[in-house]
Amino acid sequence: MQEDKIYEYAVIRLVPKVEREEFFNIGLVMFSKKEKFIKVEFYLCPDKFRLMHSKLDYDDIIQNLESFQKIAQGDKDGGPIAQLDVPERFRWLTAVRSAVVQTSRPHPGKSTDLNTTFGKLFEELVK
Repeated sequence: MQEDKIYEYAVIRLVPKVEREEFFNIGLVMFSKKEKFIKVEFYLCPDKFRLMHSKLDYDDIIQNLESFQKIAQGDKDGGPIAQLDVPERFRWLTAVRSAVVQTSRPHPGKSTDLNTTFGKLFEELVK
């Protein structure tokens, strides 16, 4: 029997007009300290993006989300934050901010297979 792995996840949200606090889910970040696991995926539907009647640039948002991925992966192109250890990167990615790309509060869970659980959560919460 496989041992349960404790993890945390947060939903990545697009908040086109921060002052209105309206958002839609566009990604997921998951982390497990013991497993040294961190993963970010996103999906920003162009049609849904246009429906938000925003002055935001689609390509700018994609670039911002790609930066989230680089930080999570520890990519040298992710800047100094990407060089931190996994828990610090997760805490930075999920820090409260007033920006058009935000995350929910982290939520805990247990899983025997982090990648499978990530996929299920992504399908349920983002797609």
